[in-house]
Amino acid sequence: MNQGGFNLHKVHGSGGYDSDFSDDEGGGGSSQHGQNRKYEDELMQKPFQQGKHTKVAHRNVAADEWDREEASNRRHHLISMNAFDRHKKFVSDYILYYGGKLEDFKRSMATDKTDLDVVRENHRFLWKDEDEEDMTWEKELAKKYYDKLFKEYCIADLSRYKENKFGFRWRIENEVISGKGQFLCGNKRCEKQEGLKSWEVNFAYVEQGEKRNALVKLRLCPECSFKLNYHHKRKEVKVKKKRRPIDDGDEPQAKKFKSSSHSKKHKHKEKRRHKKRLKEYSSSSSEDSVESDKGDGEGPSESEHWKGPAPTTGEKSREEEFDEYFEDMFL
Repeated sequence: MNQGGFNLHKVHGSGGYDSDFSDDEGGGGSSQHGQNRKYEDELMQKPFQQGKHTKVAHRNVAADEWDREEASNRRHHLISMNAFDRHKKFVSDYILYYGGKLEDFKRSMATDKTDLDVVRENHRFLWKDEDEEDMTWEKELAKKYYDKLFKEYCIADLSRYKENKFGFRWRIENEVISGKGQFLCGNKRCEKQEGLKSWEVNFAYVEQGEKRNALVKLRLCPECSFKLNYHHKRKEVKVKKKRRPIDDGDEPQAKKFKSSSHSKKHKHKEKRRHKKRLKEYSSSSSEDSVESDKGDGEGPSESEHWKGPAPTTGEKSREEEFDEYFEDMFL
């Protein structure tokens, strides 16, 4: 066997075909075989290969890894909860570890305010320029609510009419749609539609420790109108009929009645003069004379044409028709 070849004797020790698991008579062969086996493993091990048996991790390393995994799970659980549930969990954990009662953690709700409470505190029946100075978020909320109200007619509370005390407020959108306060009685406890009258009331009230006045309009039925005027008569708003403008050619009825006899005489004279002129021009053309005779019977005389512009017809314009329709609505 060549020297450069693989030395089996060096690998297997003494060599031979004996089994690795056979026991020698002397008992010392097993230790020598173990050393040879170890040497063989070292010889056949690759340089980048790790050992077969690794060291067992320490108990603290396992505990730290478990804590890290548990903290990650707890963090994901807290993130999935809302703020209130998270608060309740922390409170229950505090009571569980440190003791105490749940009543000790309850917050006092005596000073809590809703948006409605804020609007009631800062509401104004009429906002002035002085009220809009130094605006806070509470005042801005009340002003935003005030801008959404409809301030044409008021809704009245007439329950204390015998004491001469009334309450007024502006209408909201649903009341405008239903016609409450305009086509229905403006008393909040009345729903009548017939015989409504419009009243103008000087409303005197105290707001934020300051006395103020406001002129408001109401639409009330006869019974509620009696309650409103129980102590003294208020001003009733009536519909004012619009008069049509009189043209320059038109005359008042009284003048027309007085001068009716004079105008008739004048018309007869003008007709006679006009007939004479027609006879003079009859020789020029017979057709013109026939047309002029028809004009005398149907249309006005020549003298009437020179009095002024033609009288206007009695047809109403579209704007006048709308005005008549909305007369009761916008008093």
